[in-house]
Amino acid sequence: MNLTAIIFSFVFVILALFLSNAFKLGLGKDIIITCVRATIQLFIVGYILKFVFGFDHPFVIILMLLIMILVAAKNAAKRGREIPYAFWKIFLTIAVVEIITQGFLLGLKIVPAEPQYIISISGMIIGNSMIIANLFLNRLKAEIEMRREEIDLVLSLGGSVKQSIFPILKQSIRASLIPTIEGQKTIGLVQLPGMMTGQIIAGADPIQAVKFQLLIVFLIMSAATLTAIILGFLIYPSLFNKEQQLEVF
Repeated sequence: MNLTAIIFSFVFVILALFLSNAFKLGLGKDIIITCVRATIQLFIVGYILKFVFGFDHPFVIILMLLIMILVAAKNAAKRGREIPYAFWKIFLTIAVVEIITQGFLLGLKIVPAEPQYIISISGMIIGNSMIIANLFLNRLKAEIEMRREEIDLVLSLGGSVKQSIFPILKQSIRASLIPTIEGQKTIGLVQLPGMMTGQIIAGADPIQAVKFQLLIVFLIMSAATLTAIILGFLIYPSLFNKEQQLEVF
């Protein structure tokens, strides 16, 4: 794709801006910022990845992954400003999920221990975990606001913090996983994954591309579940004070 094609692709951005303005959605500024950021970030990352893939040193790979996790945690933490140490809890959650999934892949030699595989797959894991963290925090906040009286009632009757929050926690975890589960149900029928399609366009054997995509699908499903559960159990104790009273949200 040449530069002219990229410039012409901004027609889609103009269309989004026009529709936002026509329906008074108030998203014009966000659309412009998103497009500018995406353009700058992708070009920068492209050059960085070219350097990292060529350098092939464990320290550089770990540094790259650490930066990715930091940025993801910072983004997701915006949804939980009221929660004490939300950033570090999200950071720890994503880091643990990354270590578990990559440890499994590399330990069993499912994928080669090469930067292009490690970083590419990690980007999918970390990005998906960030989205799950955002969804979980949004739903948790909404559930607590709607069911605060229920929590107070359980606590007033002598119930523990865990007993008062567990139904809400379970519902929030479940709700945060629904988009991932529903998206995977129609994969291949409604949506063709970008990685698989890209490999086929590049000339790879379609069956091999499908096998690799299946690995990613199963990996993302597992990472999403781990993220929601780990984050939920890290966060819920900090919602209450020492007197077991709900303070946050």
